[in-house]
Amino acid sequence: MRRVSKIAAAGVVSAALALTATACGSSTTSDSGSTGGSGSASSSSSGGGGKTKGVGMAYDVGGRGDHSFNDSAARGLDKADGELKLDSKELTAANGETESDRVQRLDSLAAAGYNPVVAVGYTYGTAVTTVAKKYPNTTFGLVDSVVDAPNVDSMVFATEQSSYLAGVAAALKTKTGKVGFIGGVQNTLIGTFDAGFAQGVKDTKPSVQLTREYLYKTDPRGFNDATSAAAKAQGMLDKGVDVIYTAAGLSGDGSIQKVAGKSGAWAIGVDSDQFQDPALAKYKNSILTSAIKNVDVAVYDLINSVKKDNKPKVGTNSYDLANNGVSLATSGNFLSDVQAQIDAAKQKIVSGQIKVSSTP
Repeated sequence: MRRVSKIAAAGVVSAALALTATACGSSTTSDSGSTGGSGSASSSSSGGGGKTKGVGMAYDVGGRGDHSFNDSAARGLDKADGELKLDSKELTAANGETESDRVQRLDSLAAAGYNPVVAVGYTYGTAVTTVAKKYPNTTFGLVDSVVDAPNVDSMVFATEQSSYLAGVAAALKTKTGKVGFIGGVQNTLIGTFDAGFAQGVKDTKPSVQLTREYLYKTDPRGFNDATSAAAKAQGMLDKGVDVIYTAAGLSGDGSIQKVAGKSGAWAIGVDSDQFQDPALAKYKNSILTSAIKNVDVAVYDLINSVKKDNKPKVGTNSYDLANNGVSLATSGNFLSDVQAQIDAAKQKIVSGQIKVSSTP
């Protein structure tokens, strides 16, 4: 999720992010690190400490510690590693990398014997197609995209539905009648967040004005550019927007920080419950809610299917409001006055009375 920004905000945001990264305690490295269990260091070539070689996890840019969808995937991995005593390896994509970089990352994990190999993010779609053919006995997981192959679990989420509820919340909580959406990358996936949010706002209060901004057209760096998100958020705040929903991975930190600096303004988090994130604790009282995507559940289920049940979960598996694959967080109790209306909207979506668009 991303776009362009101002140098004026860069110093403050960069410093804050440095502290955030430290607080997060990320154990992921770019293409050399491995972890066992809850992110503890271990050997990637052998089952150190009696552990069994486990999962190969390939994160998108931002990696473990992005406070968003990568962190959600990491929670699923940590839970499975802890229960099954696995020795897993985590690798992370870098800004500006090529398709061959992604292929090499997945290939290295599969070749080393990790199974399943989980690719976190739509950018891995082509790479999974290529590598899954080469390793037919390895199960691959792919988050946010679909690959039609017999050994691939394509995990897709109805993010337009949770975003719709975020739009309902924004429309009911705005005092200025102006709300904003910031997307990291202007593509089909982030378009589902945009579309759902816009529809939720409009269906709830047609008079509310929505401002939409994207950080980048196609560059995945949009999920790892907090300075750009901060600049976009500041621009919206300066124009009277008082509720901002940012769907941009780690970039969203910049937006949340700017919103927290504006009295009366609200940020809406994405993918993980960002109110509960220790690294964002300083700003939590400005986080109205978060549109949650339960990547952790999907990852955990896949690992169990391979390691515990010996019946790999493959095919296209959808997660939505009906099966609690997506949801709207209630942490902080900031929605108590409007929760009944949000719950009513949820029931209408689940029943099919409301059809949420996935395209802006």
